[in-house]
Amino acid sequence: MVKGRQGERTRLYVRGSVLGYKRSKSNQYPNVSLVQIEGVNTKEEVAWYAGKRVAYIYKAKVKKDDSHYRCIWGKVTRPHGNSGIVRAKFTSNLPPKAMGARVRVFMYPSNI
Repeated sequence: MVKGRQGERTRLYVRGSVLGYKRSKSNQYPNVSLVQIEGVNTKEEVAWYAGKRVAYIYKAKVKKDDSHYRCIWGKVTRPHGNSGIVRAKFTSNLPPKAMGARVRVFMYPSNI
């Protein structure tokens, strides 16, 4: 008999959303993505997330390794401005479809 999970559910990540690429008036830099992390509103709060892993999970049509889900991993590199937005670099640049989509900002690697 399978025993059900007991206690409260634990998440090892914080939700975030992709705002777009880093850009200027006439250029955009697709190798740097801007991410808004939930509950982070100041430059000082961003310091804890520097170096943390970010995962963009999406669903693909073709099954690979018995799953339709794929993942692009990235890393929080630094703050962007003063309002808690972070810059993140991904192993391969995020597709334009990812703009506005959810990402997971994991709590590791930790420096505590």
